[in-house]
Amino acid sequence: MGMNVGSSEGDDEVMATINTTPLVDVMLVMLIIFLITIPVVVKTVPVELPTATNEATITKPENIVIAVDRDGGVYWNDALLPDYAALLEQLKAIAPLSPQPEIHIRGDALTRFEGIGKVIVNCQRAGILKVGFITQPDLSGR
Repeated sequence: MGMNVGSSEGDDEVMATINTTPLVDVMLVMLIIFLITIPVVVKTVPVELPTATNEATITKPENIVIAVDRDGGVYWNDALLPDYAALLEQLKAIAPLSPQPEIHIRGDALTRFEGIGKVIVNCQRAGILKVGFITQPDLSGR
C-alpha cells in the first residue's frame, strides 16, 4: 500500500487574499445612486440675491463711538462711563437732536456679547434710529 503525500486533485489550500471586486462593484453602484439623487434632494427657491458692497465708514464729527472693552467697560467716545444708566442718560440727551447722530459700536473681540446687547437695548430705549458696528476688514479673501 502506498501513501499519497501531494495530490494535484482536490487542492484545499487556504486563500490568503481578499477578493475586492464585489466591494468595488457595490461602491460604484452607490456612487451612481448618490450622483443621481443629490440634485433631486437639493432644491432651492429661485431668488435674486443682493450684491454686497463694502463702503468705507464716513466719520462725521457728530457721530458717537461707543466702545465696549473685554472687561465690559463702556466708553462714550474716549470717556469711560460709570454704568449703563449713565449711557442711557447721554443717549436720551442726543436722541432729540436733528439730524440725529449715528451711534457706532466698537466691541472687543473677546468681550461677552451681553455688554454689546446692553448698549443696543439702551440705544433702543433712548430712541436712537441709526446704530452701526465697527469691525476690522477681512483681508484673508483678497
